[in-house]
Amino acid sequence: MTKTALGTPEEPDDGKRKRKSRTRANGEGSIFPYRNGYAAYVWVTTPAGERKKRWVYGKSRDIVHDKYIKLLNEAKQRPIATTVPTVEKYLTYWLAEVIEPNREAQTYAQYETLARLYVIPALGRKRLDRLTVRDVQNWVNRLPKTCQCCAQGKDAARPEHHSDPRKRQRCCAIGRCCQAYPSRRTIQAARNTLRAALTHAQTEEILARNVARMVKLPTMRKRVRSKASWSVEEARTFLESAREHGDPLYAAWVLILVLGLRKGEVLGLRWEDVNLDAGELTVSMQLQRVRRQLIHKERTKTEESSGVMPLPAICVTALRIRQKRQEAECAARKEEWTGKGLIFTTRQGRPIEPRNVNRSFAYRCGRAGVRAIRVHDTRHTCGRLLAALDVHPRTAMQILRHSQISITMEVYTEVPTEVSREALRRLGDSLTGADGDRPGTGDEAP
Repeated sequence: MTKTALGTPEEPDDGKRKRKSRTRANGEGSIFPYRNGYAAYVWVTTPAGERKKRWVYGKSRDIVHDKYIKLLNEAKQRPIATTVPTVEKYLTYWLAEVIEPNREAQTYAQYETLARLYVIPALGRKRLDRLTVRDVQNWVNRLPKTCQCCAQGKDAARPEHHSDPRKRQRCCAIGRCCQAYPSRRTIQAARNTLRAALTHAQTEEILARNVARMVKLPTMRKRVRSKASWSVEEARTFLESAREHGDPLYAAWVLILVLGLRKGEVLGLRWEDVNLDAGELTVSMQLQRVRRQLIHKERTKTEESSGVMPLPAICVTALRIRQKRQEAECAARKEEWTGKGLIFTTRQGRPIEPRNVNRSFAYRCGRAGVRAIRVHDTRHTCGRLLAALDVHPRTAMQILRHSQISITMEVYTEVPTEVSREALRRLGDSLTGADGDRPGTGDEAP
């Protein structure tokens, strides 16, 4: 390099100037023309600990440069996946490898149904890392206006001609949309399914953020469902009718009404779970039907539900009646009962189908002449019956699983009539003699 008279260096010649202009900018890296645009790659560490290239593409050098810098910075902070599945493929993997082996069968069935019917049809083709908040928000906004009978092809799957009008095409397939819109609870459950899957993708370091957490659920009018429950008079009439007609599920109705047990908890009870002499019961199992299979769950809905519960006299009497009835049924089958099986079974000794309990309950409501409600609605009557049976508030607090005695006392504010009290005492009297211990006629069976 030469100097001028003033001592300043001369500019390099044209050849040097051209070579300098071809030098890449700082951080530009391996950017080169590719097809109709440009491409670049960055060496990254995958979640599996391997060193691989991660590629970015764009129509111009500036676009690719920005992507390259962003990817370079992310690679310094965390592992980067070089291959990212679609939403459908990842949900399939997540359900099969994460949820099914580690969660309850009912939980898996709910996740799988929501993913198959709601998430995958709308977002399944999107690549997991390209799923945006706007994509999920638009999907959530469309759900309240999407007839699921049309979207899932429910009516189209029915035959055009059938002898039973209820089984042939009758609405969406023939141009009369039934407007079967999903409820707000269903939309929330579908969003939660996607959110749970993306959370696990974050754990596996496939994603940097969970876009499903940032969406807002649409404002919808909640479906008002009246919390139907019986008064003490109606519950007494129902139990008296079941006892009078020798209902084989009389003891189940008593446990549901007096102890507030869930249907699955009652059907899952075993004789080893009760101590009739001590008047105690332990809820440790549930019986549920999940996808055409009866499943015994060894855990209840909450940990508090697994504790030892005191049995009022009416429950002990009802269980003794059930025990004698079951022994008679076993003797008729010429089979010895081991004492470790289910309390409530069919005449053949098999577990009772939960749906048949609903049918038996509806039938018994009609025979007793009381309002027809759901089996689950009877839980709201539990506190009133305990008060009518003169159960001590502390014992009722343990049965109702209340954390404070003040909550229990609020339930005890309804004072039943003396007639109801006396009738319930007769039902629960363990010294009723031979008439009280008779198994009954059994006019209906589960």
